[in-house]
Amino acid sequence: MITLEPDVFHAALRDQFETFLDEHRSGLHDSLNGLTEEQARRSLVTSETTLLGLVKHATFVERVWFDEGIMCRSRAEIGIPNSPSESFVLDGGDTIASVQRAHQEACAASRQAAAGLTLDDIVRGNRWGPLPLRWVYLHMLRELAQHCGHADILREQILSGRTAP
Repeated sequence: MITLEPDVFHAALRDQFETFLDEHRSGLHDSLNGLTEEQARRSLVTSETTLLGLVKHATFVERVWFDEGIMCRSRAEIGIPNSPSESFVLDGGDTIASVQRAHQEACAASRQAAAGLTLDDIVRGNRWGPLPLRWVYLHMLRELAQHCGHADILREQILSGRTAP
């Protein structure tokens, strides 16, 4: 059995978290590739969820957990909706390119916000109260994995020609 020094173990664990986060971030971003604007906005479920709205929501989630949570900026300062349900709403200026760009920018800002922290550092800006960065990473992995699954299903329906319920 190989035993890693605590610092080496924590660095390896953080690398794993960040690798998985980036894989899920890329999966959501890329779910829009090759679609038309109409396809990306197509509603295929009874909720307000669309593929474009899902990626827009993922951008909101990045901003909430990293910009609000770590940087302690308010949602008004950040320029994001107050509630998760509002983050799915598309406006006339939302396009595949603009939503993907915003998502990439939010992901880059998230990486930068967390760069100087350890997994055990406490972030204080979240509405749930003080939490360790490890908790934020685990929550983000859970949320992004769920949304990647949603995106896979929506994209499959779009490409197969499925229409709204």
